[in-house]
Amino acid sequence: MSEPDVVKYCDLMEEIKRRTAVIDFFLVGGGHALYQPPTIESVALQLRKMLELIAFGSLVANKESYSAAYARFAEHWNARLMLRDIDRINPDFYPKPVIEAPSTHPKAIHNLQDRGPDYLTEEEFEKAYEKCGAILHAENPYGSRVDYAYYAERLPVWRTQIVNLLTNHQIRLVGEKGFYLIHMKEDRDDKVHYYRFEPAPLF
Repeated sequence: MSEPDVVKYCDLMEEIKRRTAVIDFFLVGGGHALYQPPTIESVALQLRKMLELIAFGSLVANKESYSAAYARFAEHWNARLMLRDIDRINPDFYPKPVIEAPSTHPKAIHNLQDRGPDYLTEEEFEKAYEKCGAILHAENPYGSRVDYAYYAERLPVWRTQIVNLLTNHQIRLVGEKGFYLIHMKEDRDDKVHYYRFEPAPLF
C-alpha cells in the first residue's frame, strides 16, 4: 500500500477518535440534546458512523473496491449484508486487536498477542450496527415502543468494546501480503501511528 493510502486509513481512525469524544461528551453529562431520547439517538448515530468507518477502512488501498462497496451499502442498512459484501473484497477486513507483550527475542521489542474477549466481535458488530440503525428511524406509533433504557445500557458497552478493538490492532488491506500494526495513540503524542510488517523473504 502506498503512503497516501495508509495515511488515509489513519485519517479514518482519527475520525473514529473524534466521534468517540462526542459520545463521551454525552455519556459523562458534558452536554445533552435537551432530553433523553434525542441524546441517546445522537450517541447511536455517532456509534453507527464509527462502525461504518471500521468496515470500510480496510478498503482504502483500493479506491474502486471502496466505491463499489460503499455504493452497495447505500442500498441497505443490514449489517450482515454490508459485511458480506466487504468480505468478498477483503476476507481479512476486520481489525485484529492485539496486545504488545515484552519479547524475549533479541531482535524484537514486543510480541503481538491476541487480545482477550473484551472487544467488539464481528457478531456483536452486526448487532450494534442494526440496533443503532433502528433507533434512527421515526417510531411507528402503532408498533413497538423504542426501549431507550436498553440503549442507555448498551451504548456505553459498545463504545468501550470499539475502543478495545482498535487501541492496538492489525489490519490486512486489499492486495497486501503483509499487515499493518495500528496504534490509536502513543506516549509521544495523541496521533494515530502505523507500522508495516511484511513476510520474511524466502531464500
